[in-house]
Order: sequence, then C-alpha cells, then structure tokens
Amino acid sequence: MSAPKKALRHSLTVTTAALASLALLSPAALAAPSPSTSPSATPPASTSVVGGARLAKPGTQVDLAGGAPVLPKDLTARSWIVADAESGDVLAAHNAHWRLAPASTLKMLFADTLLPKWPKTTKRKVEVSDLAGIGSGSSLVGVKEDETYTVHDLWLGVFLRSGNDAVHVLSAMNGGVEKTVEDMNAHAEELQALDTTAVSPDGYDMPGQVSSAYDLTLFARSGLQKKDFREYASTVRAKFPGETKKDKKGKTTREPFEIQNTNRLLAGDSDVEVYPGIAGVKNGNTTNAGATFTGVAERDGRVLLVTVMNPAKDEHNEVYKETARLFDWGFAAAGKTRPVGELVGPRSATGASPSAEASGEAGGTGKGAAGTGPVAGAQAGTGAGGVGVAAGITAGVLVLLAGGAFLVNRKWPLPDLVRRRTRP
Repeated sequence: MSAPKKALRHSLTVTTAALASLALLSPAALAAPSPSTSPSATPPASTSVVGGARLAKPGTQVDLAGGAPVLPKDLTARSWIVADAESGDVLAAHNAHWRLAPASTLKMLFADTLLPKWPKTTKRKVEVSDLAGIGSGSSLVGVKEDETYTVHDLWLGVFLRSGNDAVHVLSAMNGGVEKTVEDMNAHAEELQALDTTAVSPDGYDMPGQVSSAYDLTLFARSGLQKKDFREYASTVRAKFPGETKKDKKGKTTREPFEIQNTNRLLAGDSDVEVYPGIAGVKNGNTTNAGATFTGVAERDGRVLLVTVMNPAKDEHNEVYKETARLFDWGFAAAGKTRPVGELVGPRSATGASPSAEASGEAGGTGKGAAGTGPVAGAQAGTGAGGVGVAAGITAGVLVLLAGGAFLVNRKWPLPDLVRRRTRP
C-alpha cells in the first residue's frame, strides 16, 4: 500500500475514533473555545464527561468522608485537579475540563509523543530552518545554528529550561512543526484528552490552542510511564553544550554551561521550598495562560498528581504555592474521600499488554515493565554532582496493564532519593 493511502487510512481511523468519543460528550463540550484571557471569565456550564459526570460540572467537586480535612481556602486557580496516580481516582477538582491556554505544560504532550522516536545518542546539526518560527519572547535554552547536539541534550533543554528552540529542532527532526502538531493531536485523542487542541508544539500562545487540568494530568501520567520522561522531569540541573569558539591559534573549544530546572517545587526558590517527594513534572507561563503547573509527588507509598492552571492571585510563584497546598491536602485526605471521577486510560489500553514503548527508553529500546529493574543509579544529565535523577524511580513506576488501568509500583522510594540529591 502506498504511503499516501496508509496516511489516509490512519487519518480516517483517528477521525472515526474521535467522533465516537465526542458522541459521548454534552453539546457544550463539543466546541473548543479559544483561550479565555479575561480574569472575569467564567467556566462553561457544562463540559466534557470524560472521567465522570461530576467532572463536567463547574466549580469545586469533592466528596469528603469522615475525618477528611477540608480543602485549602486560599486557592485562586481557575482550574485544578488532585488525583491518585496509582488508582486514577480524582480526589478533588475545580473546573477540571475547562479549556484554557496551557503554556509550556503542553510540552508534556510533546515529549510523550516524540520521546520514543530516537535514541539519546542521535545527533543533529542544527540548520537555520530548524529555528524558524519561534515565537517572540519564547523561553530558550541556547541552541545555536550549525552546532551539533544529541537528542539527550535537546530533551534536557526541553524539560529543564522549557526551551522552545530545542522543541523546534526536535520537531524538525520529526518532519516539521506541522507534522509534529498532527502527531500530538492524534496522541491526545488516543489518551482520551479530548479538551486539547495543539496548535504549536511548544505551548506558545496561539489562537485556538487549549487544554485542561484534566488533560494535562493525563499527559503527565502517560509520560511518567517512560523511563526517559521520568528522568528528565526529575533532573534539577545539568550541563548543556555551549557555542564552539576558536582562539587566535585556530584551536576550537566548546565549553558546556549549566542549566537549572525552572520547576520551583523541584529546584526551590527564595520563597518556595523543595516539596518533599517531588519528582517533576512541568511548569509553564504565558500571557494567555498565566502560570500553569503539573506535579507528581510521593509520600508514604502514595503517589499523587496535581495540576494547577492560572491562579488569580498575583504573587510570585503562586502556582507552586497552591500546588503544594493541594499536595498537602491530597496526602492528608487520601483514604478519607470518595472519588469524584477518574483518570481514564488510553483507548488502546483495553486488552493491551505492557510494551517497550510504555515503560522503556526513548527509541523503544526499553524492556516491558515486568523485565525492568530500578534505575536508581541512572543519570538523566551530566549535571554537577549527578543531580539528575530522583533515585529509586523504577521503570515500572507507571505501567500500562491489561484492562486499561494504570498502576504505580508502590516501591518508589522518592523521599530517600530526594534527601540524597544535591540541591542548587
């Protein structure tokens, strides 16, 4: 069969699946509005029912049992969600399916889509065209044309510095921005992230580009199945190749420079402490989106995912502060709340068995979950003091099992690793 016919058949398959899923949604959920930018904007009266009918309702959804702590009262985010990464139970949510501008948290979908495509050692000499179309004011890691980088270097730039330049080079390797966006949207549909429309691969503000707290949490959960994703997301700092320079004698040198993770719950800041048990995932900030963040943390054998979108309070690092309060609440409320919804699995999960792509390294070279061991000694970067990886994260932390369920290996000793990790 010719390539065009194969592409057409794939397109029809994706379209059919998408229409079947959309048929389950309420009418208000079918239209993806442009990102709202007004602080007074209100969520729609009805949204997607993916994950449960309660998540389609506006406002806060929580069902406290006896002895459960009340939710923090100083939450100002337009949308947020607290979910158990192991069971998929949504413990509480606020406008979970509200379609908003995602900012660089959309890079989780970009990474989850493209990470399996190349081994870390794959090299790319950057062309001028690779860096075309990067939006004004974008966050950059410092990629230079005519310099050669490994895929490993570029992913460090994506995860640590949210470098749109690194995103565009990887997109060029994937056949271009347009194809990459198509791949991302197809993968979002496969994950049942139906609130999401990707227009740019890097999360830069674009008309019609939307996602939701629910979908961003799905992207994080899917990405965390991949060993490379977990390592990059938990890297605090690393070395990035600098520009090649020639001295007066004609000798060339290329000195690396240090980059640090902009995730303040992982790296800390003047007014934000490193959150105990944190292991990623991704932050973002643009004009339309405000501040956005999805994080994963472990405490006493329980792993939670929290996503926060656009806090109204205009305070430095507010998105991290509200995330930390929701983590605190979630760990204290675990086992004392009734779920208000669930994180659904991918469409292909039903009847599927674990695959190399689900939990292996980029390039699909990893083993299935059953055959993998801990990666406590691995390093995601050439960072100072080996600060790269939250030790004890096993390759089976999040694995795709038959029946469409995501389970977390309870032997994920993140706190021990965090205590041992050198801090900036």
